[in-house]
Amino acid sequence: MHLPDILYFLETIGIIAFAISGMIAARKANMDPVGIFTIAFVTALGGGTLRDLIMDNHPVYWIRHEEMPILILLMAVVFSYYQRLGRIRESFILLPDAIGLAVFSILGAQLALDLGHSFFIASLLGVMTGTFGGALRDTLCNEVPFIFRKDQIYASIAFAGCWVYFACLWALQNETLALGIGLLFIVAVRLLAVRFDIRLQRDARTH
Repeated sequence: MHLPDILYFLETIGIIAFAISGMIAARKANMDPVGIFTIAFVTALGGGTLRDLIMDNHPVYWIRHEEMPILILLMAVVFSYYQRLGRIRESFILLPDAIGLAVFSILGAQLALDLGHSFFIASLLGVMTGTFGGALRDTLCNEVPFIFRKDQIYASIAFAGCWVYFACLWALQNETLALGIGLLFIVAVRLLAVRFDIRLQRDARTH
């Protein structure tokens, strides 16, 4: 499989994962099928749209790849009318969100490097790509976004994951392997951070 095919596959996985997290959040907010599709759409494609607008990369991703909005629409219809899917627990949002965060952070950084930006700028664009869709999802569902919650490590994991990708790219000289390691790093650290309640800062305890 060639690198462009790998990137397209990863993008599809990321879009599906973030769309699922958006649909679960929309169902929790008691939205109708239109709301479920809207939240799934902005969650899955919001970060990539922001990335493309900032980097003047036109047309934006979902216009170039019409199949992605169609896929999200079909997923939203199935999710809305297949009752068993509607009973998915809210806690299930964690895994697809972690996958989406990883995919879009690393691919956002990778695209920025391809367009000639520095490692630091690429890492910031990667974080924006990975976190913006989830921030839109939570805001529209009247929740505090993960990126702003004191009890969550989120954007910092994406930032660190981008630098793990850069380091592997430099050390291994193999983009496919570097992509894989960066993705696994973000997913694993995000899940472990939630499992063991790891935070950047804790409230001071009074005695």
